[in-house]
Amino acid sequence: MGRYENCEGNDMRTEIKDAHERIAGYVRTTPIMHLEAGAWGLDAHVVLKLEQLQHTGSFKPRGAFNRILSHEVPEVGVIAASGGNHGVAVAYAARQLGYRAEIFVPEVCPPVKVQRLGDYGAQVYLVGATYAEALLASQARAVETGALVIHAYDQPEVVAGQGTLGCEFARQVPNLDTVLVAVGGGGLIAGVAAWFEGNVRVIGVEPISAASMAAALQAGEPVDFNVGGVAADSLGARRVGTLAFDYVKRYVDRVVVVQDESIRAAQRVLWNDLRLVAEPGGATAAAALISGAYQPAPGERVGVVICGGNTDPGQVV
Repeated sequence: MGRYENCEGNDMRTEIKDAHERIAGYVRTTPIMHLEAGAWGLDAHVVLKLEQLQHTGSFKPRGAFNRILSHEVPEVGVIAASGGNHGVAVAYAARQLGYRAEIFVPEVCPPVKVQRLGDYGAQVYLVGATYAEALLASQARAVETGALVIHAYDQPEVVAGQGTLGCEFARQVPNLDTVLVAVGGGGLIAGVAAWFEGNVRVIGVEPISAASMAAALQAGEPVDFNVGGVAADSLGARRVGTLAFDYVKRYVDRVVVVQDESIRAAQRVLWNDLRLVAEPGGATAAAALISGAYQPAPGERVGVVICGGNTDPGQVV
């Protein structure tokens, strides 16, 4: 039995255990990949968690299913704002469970994600230049309709759902020293960090052009950050979630930032070395290792979450 096979500890760990049981059968147990010794020039044991192979191509269905299955859904259905991946996950979960879905996305949302929203039967609204503008529009619509709101990262049920990734990863690799997780609004890293509860070093990784969590940690509270760059569609939250920030302060070792060029380079390395297609946000955690923004100690056992693959493969290959 691994160190984290039970869920005794903080309340969120209990919520993660409940979420794991609740969403079983709706989400995939995604595989891991152990890299060979010396991979990427590192004297470390690197294990990738291939969450881009989750339903809809990202980790987001974990939180979406947990939020929906935890509530009685009104006849009007569910509503969400998203840079893309969360909306696709909500649309997918709603379709699987037989509910209507309205999804608000900014105009920067990649066409591949907009198309998938439609394919899953959601009513799609392209609103504003940023996620923040899409969120405001969705909130106004939710007041009007009474739909169940599924926030992209700042709800306990969403954080607990995303935390099932950490629970699952720990069972697959029970002797991890460190886990690298990309940060957008903070829901994923909050859930993963709450699961490990300081017993594994959790490192957040952000694009320098969307470093909302690093800015929050520096300010001592969530603050607005002018986001942009190659990963803005998935990691472009202008302000991190209050709930996520609390867990990051408590359990995350630190947050490192990487250049957009390093993210693009990581996408190419993942394809050239491993034949893995990752979107920019999905490759951000790996970029910290490949670029040297995070330098593991000799022999360190490092887990890396590849959290999304929704991109045009032609931009990677």
